[in-house]
Amino acid sequence: MRSRHETSIRKALAVGVLLLSSVPPLFAQEVPKPKAPEPTVPEIFTLMGQFVRVAYNNEGYVTLGYRTANASVGKEWMLLEIGLTVRQGVDAEVLKRDAFSLQTPDGTTLPLATQQEYSAAPLRGLQTMANHSRDVISYFPAEISKRCAISFFSDPETRNLTYDQFEVNSLTGCLGRIYFHVPGGIKTGQHWLKVKFARSEVHVPFRILTKEEEKEFRKTWEDLKEEHDEKTKSGKK
Repeated sequence: MRSRHETSIRKALAVGVLLLSSVPPLFAQEVPKPKAPEPTVPEIFTLMGQFVRVAYNNEGYVTLGYRTANASVGKEWMLLEIGLTVRQGVDAEVLKRDAFSLQTPDGTTLPLATQQEYSAAPLRGLQTMANHSRDVISYFPAEISKRCAISFFSDPETRNLTYDQFEVNSLTGCLGRIYFHVPGGIKTGQHWLKVKFARSEVHVPFRILTKEEEKEFRKTWEDLKEEHDEKTKSGKK
């Protein structure tokens, strides 16, 4: 049987351990949590992977893969993998080059690169990187049963044809790569891919992460997706 003295010591030790465990380490540094983006147009967006985003409204639907862009900080060319369609009940639409733009963290809006700019740029390394680290971006609505190609850019070596526009309808999901020239190099921070449909715009948010943010996000993105989706369902921000 324990003495009162022994019992008092055990209680004191237990309280001490509890207090110490509740005190954060003096030298621990929290990684700043990126602020959730707030679209300036009516839409819904979500996370489908560490570097995959989906945004849509009642007219248009856009998927985006940006793993290669996230690994290209400091470089002047951004490669994005995209998928597009229009929603069920929406008439077929034709999208041209000027339907796409990129907003950078400082608020600058950049147009899609031209074929001439693309042909003159040293993009072999960027494309090799993208070929070896591609994410699935074909997260289309269930009614999509066909595929089409977005062919704004072509390589002289492959001799594939370039088209300055493509048609999309509610049964077809179009996939391809697009490129932006970013003077001064890609910066970390919040970016937006903006797509103009016939009657509305879809703005797809994606954040170029710092090394610290990427490390933390790699561990927690599924939790963040669940939290974001719950807020979306409940109408919270």
